[in-house]
Amino acid sequence: MSTKKFLAIFDGLKYSTSTTSYAIELAKMADAYVAGAFLDDFTYHSHSLTGRGGYAKLLAERKHLHEHDTLTRSESVKKFNKTCDDAGIEHIVHHDQSIAIREAIHESVYADMLILSKSETFTQYEQDTPSSFIKEMLAGSECPVIVVPAEFKPVNKIIMLYDGEPSSVYAIKLFSYLFPKTRQLPVEVITIKSDESDRHVPEGRLMKELMNRHFDEVVYTTVQGDPEKQIIEQLKYRQHDELIVLGAYERGDISRWFKPSMADLLIGGLKAPLFIAHR
Repeated sequence: MSTKKFLAIFDGLKYSTSTTSYAIELAKMADAYVAGAFLDDFTYHSHSLTGRGGYAKLLAERKHLHEHDTLTRSESVKKFNKTCDDAGIEHIVHHDQSIAIREAIHESVYADMLILSKSETFTQYEQDTPSSFIKEMLAGSECPVIVVPAEFKPVNKIIMLYDGEPSSVYAIKLFSYLFPKTRQLPVEVITIKSDESDRHVPEGRLMKELMNRHFDEVVYTTVQGDPEKQIIEQLKYRQHDELIVLGAYERGDISRWFKPSMADLLIGGLKAPLFIAHR
C-alpha cells in the first residue's frame, strides 16, 4: 500500500494531460498514490453570459452553459481515472467546490507533495505565466510543489540549484526523502557565484558528504557571474527530460533563486519541471 500522497491539481474545464502523466511517473518513482483534486470553483465558468434577450432567455442560457461545464468536468475526471487505472497507479478523486486557491492550499496541508501545470489559471481570461493562481499556490502551499510543463517528458536527470543557504539544502534533502529511487539518476549541482576568484562549492565537504549518501552519480558545476542572469543562461538550453530542484518562497523572505522576477523567467521560460520547496 502506498504511504506517500501526491496531490495533483486539476481544472476540470481545461484538463491537463501533462499533469496526469507527471503525477503517474512521479508516483512510481516514490511509491506514492495520487489524489486528483478537481477544483470546481463555483465562481469560475468556461463562459460569460451576454445578458441579451431578456431574463427568461438569460436563465435558459445559464442553465445550458452550466450543464455543459458539468459535463466537461465529469469527462475530465473520467480521463484521469482511466489513465491512472491503465498505469496501475493507486488514486482517488477529490471534488472541491469552494474558491480554488483556498481549497488547494488547504489540501496541501495533508499532502506530501503537490503537482500542477504551469499553465493553470482557474479563470476564463488569459494571464501571463506564471498566473496569479500559480504565484499564490507557491507562496501558500504547505508542502513541496512540482510545477510541470504542458508537454510530458520522462525524467532522466536531476538538476539541483545550490547557493550554500539552508533553503537550497532543505529542498535537496526533501527531494531525496520523497524520491529515494532517483539515487541512480545522474545529478548535477549548480552553484552561481558572484565572486570570480572563488570557484569552490559552498560548504563543499559537508555538501558532498550529504549528496554522496543520497545519490550515486553527482557532478558539481560552479559558474561565475550575476546569479539572477546566470541561472537562466545555465538552464534555458537544457534538455527537457531534466527535473530542477530549488528552495524558494521562504516564510517572510524570498530565496535569491526565486525573486519575483526570476520566478517569471524560471516558470515561464523553462520547459522542464520544477521541484520547489520552502521551509
